[in-house]
Amino acid sequence: MRSSEKNTYLIKTEALRLGFNSCGIAKAVQLEDDARRLEQWLNKGHQGEMQYMERHFDLRTDPRKLVPGAKSVITLMLNYFPAEQQQPNTPHIAKYAYGTDYHFVIRDKLNELLQYIKDNIGAVDGRGFVDSAPVLERSWAVRSGLGWVGKNGNVLTKHSGSFFFIATLITDLDLVADSPFTTDHCGTCTRCIDACPTDAIVSPTEIDGSKCISYLTIELRDALIPTGFHDKMQDWMFGCDICQDVCPWNRFSKNNTESAFTPIPEILNLSLQQWEEMSEETFNKVFKSSPLKRTKWKGIQRNIKAIKS
Repeated sequence: MRSSEKNTYLIKTEALRLGFNSCGIAKAVQLEDDARRLEQWLNKGHQGEMQYMERHFDLRTDPRKLVPGAKSVITLMLNYFPAEQQQPNTPHIAKYAYGTDYHFVIRDKLNELLQYIKDNIGAVDGRGFVDSAPVLERSWAVRSGLGWVGKNGNVLTKHSGSFFFIATLITDLDLVADSPFTTDHCGTCTRCIDACPTDAIVSPTEIDGSKCISYLTIELRDALIPTGFHDKMQDWMFGCDICQDVCPWNRFSKNNTESAFTPIPEILNLSLQQWEEMSEETFNKVFKSSPLKRTKWKGIQRNIKAIKS
């Protein structure tokens, strides 16, 4: 067995041991087609106030500029689909935010994987990323053979749908690349497009981020959500899962096995009134390790006003 094959086997085996559900590998190259699509998307203003999407364009489209000498991009998936669901008549929160902030969870796993590589393969240069750097995770997932990009813009898999996080590890190791995923299994289905209450899916795989409920409730930093969206919120207080919930492929979603993603009881049970009456001190204490801290207490209160109006 060649060293590249052996190293590839070691990395994929360790990734699964660490709890990742999938691991694929692609050669580190410039993403020329993705660069053109990203530029067009930005020119249309679909990023809204997410100015960070406009920065470091060259780094987003060429991993060798993030990690000099990079030869391989390792893409990893971690399932977050919860066994527990929110109680009826509670303000909706996206499933990814039920438990501990995934950044903490995945960052620890990436560090463990990189340390394992150094201990068992040798001195390598590598960096792990999870939503924290200019990396086109979905593009690398497709190039790594892990799935395809659905009409709702999420990476879909035939075996487990789309409720998973994507992380990348860029390294200067020469590894065996997987075959890219080339088949679109969405067919003529338009359930996600039809179900989006704000018409954020402007065309298959093209999302106007400035209209997305997740953007409005998390990324938008304005004091108020524009009134034109208030009657379209459908009780979503933090994030949105509508386009995933209606996707036929998510009937294959399996409950996650990551203890850190165990739902915070308040997320499952609190009524809208209880959220509204919660003090900032209580919010900061209960959700100190939760994704909800991203929008802060003031953001939650703003979102509640939009839901109620």
